[in-house]
Amino acid sequence: MTPADIAAPPEQIERSVSPFREFTRAEWARLRADTPLTLTGDEVVKLQSLNDPISLEEVIAIYLPLSRLLSLYVAATQGLFKATQRFLLAEQETKAPYIIGIAGSVAVGKSTTARILQALLARWPNTPKVDLVTTDGFLYPNAELERQGLMERKGFPESYDTQKLLQFLSDIKSGKRNVAGPVYSHLVYDVVPGEEVHVDQPDILILEGLNVLQPARLPRDGRDIPFVSDFFDFSVYLDADEDLLHEWYVTRFMRLRETAFRDPQSYFRKYASVSEGEALQMAERLWSRINLTNLRENVLPTRRRADLVLRKGRSHLIEEVSLRRL
Repeated sequence: MTPADIAAPPEQIERSVSPFREFTRAEWARLRADTPLTLTGDEVVKLQSLNDPISLEEVIAIYLPLSRLLSLYVAATQGLFKATQRFLLAEQETKAPYIIGIAGSVAVGKSTTARILQALLARWPNTPKVDLVTTDGFLYPNAELERQGLMERKGFPESYDTQKLLQFLSDIKSGKRNVAGPVYSHLVYDVVPGEEVHVDQPDILILEGLNVLQPARLPRDGRDIPFVSDFFDFSVYLDADEDLLHEWYVTRFMRLRETAFRDPQSYFRKYASVSEGEALQMAERLWSRINLTNLRENVLPTRRRADLVLRKGRSHLIEEVSLRRL
């Protein structure tokens, strides 16, 4: 850092020493090079989440360049694995899956991004098996959250069974077969007893969740503890302004009121029968009391820990891309 940097305002210093390279949408799109498009428009529509529109043009401009980058990173990691095997004289050791973490706020579009990436990556010739798991399944069941007084903190770090998630990732990274994880239902808003998802030595695992980039609180007894992100080979943070996230959350809530909330099994079925005004007030309360608080306290502070930040604008299009320097 130069004397001029020391005298500069803090925000200018932060820009000058940023660990990220910044790209406009157009600059990033050019990095696609000759990466082939392997999804159709109909397939893209099926992969999008409610109130998270995504077009084939968005896949071409944003996700094909990302697919190309990840193909290079995965190939490099596979090469490093083989070099390590030769060094250790351990030719029969099981290859570790490449794990990608996807983080970001409620309503920002994590699920759509995760599914698009899974579909693209699974069509590479060298990584045909790509699994997708969300951290929702690792929430404590509602009964346990109620016992601990945490129902109003659902989605906050303390509402997850972090030890179970860490063991799940450890087993997968070590190459174990048929690793079982819990299943969450957004319809009943709870972990489903007795249901499991099985991950059996994938080439790539995508883990999507609110707080996957958050570091754990360090213990005071000197024990070493892992973070969830310690198991990641690459991580993505989906970003947008607070006012847009607020708007998207409320719009999605009101659309669900006309669709999924009407299911007799839905945890939120009571909101389908109230007036539009009452439903809107509830959506606003849930956003400000729970989701906005969690965003500011736990999710947003992890943004700069990601390897790639995709920043969305009002139309849900990704307008800026930040890639961590190596």
